[in-house]
Amino acid sequence: MTVVEVSGWRTRNRNHKGPWGPVHGVMIHHTVTSGSKRTVEICRDGYSSLPGPLCHGVITKDGRVHLVGYGRANHAGMGDDDVLRAVIAEQKLPADNETSTDGNRHFYGFECENLGDGKDPWPAVQLEAIERVSAAICRHHGWTERSVIGHLEWQPGKVDPRGFGMDWMRGQIRDRLKPTTTYTVARGDTLWSIAASKLGNGNRWHEIAELNALADADDIRVGQTLRLPKK
Repeated sequence: MTVVEVSGWRTRNRNHKGPWGPVHGVMIHHTVTSGSKRTVEICRDGYSSLPGPLCHGVITKDGRVHLVGYGRANHAGMGDDDVLRAVIAEQKLPADNETSTDGNRHFYGFECENLGDGKDPWPAVQLEAIERVSAAICRHHGWTERSVIGHLEWQPGKVDPRGFGMDWMRGQIRDRLKPTTTYTVARGDTLWSIAASKLGNGNRWHEIAELNALADADDIRVGQTLRLPKK
């Protein structure tokens, strides 16, 4: 993913309004805005009736993930406790028909730039970014795709994200979370040469670095086991 760190995001939160965590899932929204710069600013700062941050990350139409907040964010609102229990148990979601539980405490939130009218297109690169960021968080926590929900599945009356189905998106995330193959580093290997021989494209070396959380792409050693992304 291409990640943009918006100034101050690491300390911008609403924690004084209530506890942050335990966190149990990822919630996807649409912004009902257009224009990436304006969208990021609104999600960072909020507005008079709803102070920011309005999410943790903003996924713009070009597929970039703009980090705007950390901790408690004004994105989920009150929702259904039965839905939260299903997310925790990673079971099929029940219909949301209550507003009994604070979702801002329990979900990472991603606002996705879209007018939400069912006509504004969702570029493939943006949908892939939603898939990737959701899968990355699920992989970190050891969650399955069932830990990713839409706002419309949490709070009665909400329709976001409109324009694609959450069941479809969860299927994409499930496929991305499938076990990866591994490779044992041999003498003379570089990430580029491994990517070229095993993935068919040396330029995919950065995907190997990201998947294995390598801070230095040159810092690999003979005998080290690396996970490889899907070919």
